[in-house]
Amino acid sequence: MTVRLLRVVGAATAVYGVAVTVMPDLLARPSGLVDEEGRSARATRTSLRPLGWRDAASGLAMVLAPEGPALRTAAYVRIAADFGDAALLAATLPGRGRKVKAVAVSLGWGALSVVGLLGDA
Repeated sequence: MTVRLLRVVGAATAVYGVAVTVMPDLLARPSGLVDEEGRSARATRTSLRPLGWRDAASGLAMVLAPEGPALRTAAYVRIAADFGDAALLAATLPGRGRKVKAVAVSLGWGALSVVGLLGDA
C-alpha cells in the first residue's frame, strides 16, 4: 500500500467535496446540469451538495485513518464511490461528451486509489 498516494487522493477529494458542498455549480456546470445561462436549478444544487459532503467525508477518512485495515477500508469506500459515480453518470448525464469526461474523471480518481492500495511504498 502506498500510504502517501492514498493520503494525497484523500486530501484532494476532501477539498473538492467541501468546495462542491459550498458551490455545487462546480460539479453542475461540467456535468451539463445548468440552463442556457450556466445556472443550475435550486433542486440540482440541493441534490449535489450531499455528493460533495460524501466526498469530503470519504476523503477525510483517507487522510485520517490509521495505516492498515482502516486506511484500506477508507480507500475501498472511495473506490466504490468513484466507480459507482462513473456507472451512474454514464447512464444519466446529458450529452455524450459530458458523459465521457465525467466517466474518465471518476475512473481516474478511482484508479489512483487502486494504485495506492496495490503500491509497495
